[in-house]
Amino acid sequence: MERDVVVVIGTGGMGQAIARRLGPGAHLLIADINETGVRSLGAELEGEGYLVTAAVVDVSARESVAALARRAASLGPVRSVAHTAGLSPVQASVEAILAVDLLGVALVLEEFGGVVAPGGAGVVIASMAGSFTPAPEPAVARQLASTPADELLALPVTRPESFGNSGDAYGFAKRANQIRVQAASTTWGARGARINSISPGVIATPMGAAELDSEHGVFMRMMVDASNARRLGTAADIAAAADFLLSPAASFICGVDLLVDGGVVAAVATGALG
Repeated sequence: MERDVVVVIGTGGMGQAIARRLGPGAHLLIADINETGVRSLGAELEGEGYLVTAAVVDVSARESVAALARRAASLGPVRSVAHTAGLSPVQASVEAILAVDLLGVALVLEEFGGVVAPGGAGVVIASMAGSFTPAPEPAVARQLASTPADELLALPVTRPESFGNSGDAYGFAKRANQIRVQAASTTWGARGARINSISPGVIATPMGAAELDSEHGVFMRMMVDASNARRLGTAADIAAAADFLLSPAASFICGVDLLVDGGVVAAVATGALG
């Protein structure tokens, strides 16, 4: 019997948790730029009883993403797509963040928007950093929403010199992800599919730990302490949110961003942080 295909792009902490949550009974296609890591995870998941195909992908390259989309469609009906791949400010330069976190998302939305099955759904992992980035001017927002992915990094607003540091580029990219997902909801909708984004807060993954150890770590811990949850998020928290958005229970939710941050943004916005 043909199984539904679940695609998880990016096999860090959140990607692994989503794969394990969504994988039972499906054909899992996991993909990452790190060939050794993705093959190792594939073998591990197979040992746990999952049906897995592991693949290498560079999300910043059109043909690489297109090949992954074709591979997914060849395995069966593409029912769920979770895009978790990304770089954090402490990991990469402005140029790399724009290529992976901005262009990469746009390419995945375009290529998988052409193969997702009717009734299927996707989620893009953005970040609460997008909530702390001012909304772009309407004309810029329209450019970010509608410019073809291959031309996205040629816009004046996406030039590397427009950003003071990697953190600025990261926040901008994550705000742009929300805009891009909102626009893609109509093209995905034409296929009878849905697309949404999730903006995690401070999550206890290796990437999150690197951010906590950075110069911004003290302020991040202050935000967590002032939040409703008063704890770091877990990869399982994000997997649960992805599971909901990808399920029939969320069939009337399209083109939105779900903030899963334990109340950090609310604490900052309302002055609870002091």
